[in-house]
Amino acid sequence: MVRAPVRDEEKLYDTIDTLVEVASARGASPAQVALAYVLTKPAVTSVIVGARKDEQLADNLGAADLELSPEEVDRLDKVSAPDLIYPHWHQANLVSSRFGEADLALHRPAR
Repeated sequence: MVRAPVRDEEKLYDTIDTLVEVASARGASPAQVALAYVLTKPAVTSVIVGARKDEQLADNLGAADLELSPEEVDRLDKVSAPDLIYPHWHQANLVSSRFGEADLALHRPAR
């Protein structure tokens, strides 16, 4: 299996730990929380799930009924916020007053 490179392994595991904590507190699976979180982003109009088994598909579909609180979304935003690379840090410094919702979805956590 080919895996994407991980820039910051510690940040990755912090994100997973937070995801699991939110899921446990909500009585949901980490997959449901991850999908529900992604769907809170204004630039996301759909998600593609990669279920291999019927049970995984059923679990993933449970995300449609899970509404995360603003505090949970904020917590996941903070722990998972990527370090901005060029040109994004440059745009944030020079033209942030012209950002639309999709731009803000990327830049809001980094501010």
